[in-house]
Amino acid sequence: MKAIDVLRYKNDSGQATTEYALVLLGAAVIALLVIAWATDGGGAGRIGELFDTVLSGIFDRTDAVG
Repeated sequence: MKAIDVLRYKNDSGQATTEYALVLLGAAVIALLVIAWATDGGGAGRIGELFDTVLSGIFDRTDAVG
């Protein structure tokens, strides 16, 4: 019975902190991958093309309305 009592009253303090740290670590890895892609992998040109496409679409729609 003592083992059951230990499992029942197990303290979960610190679990949220660990989960938060893992999420931050994952976000940092993704950010580093995006930065590496944008600087070395020719991503800068693709990002510029993406912004140009988005802005052209917005301007075309506003010209059609007005």
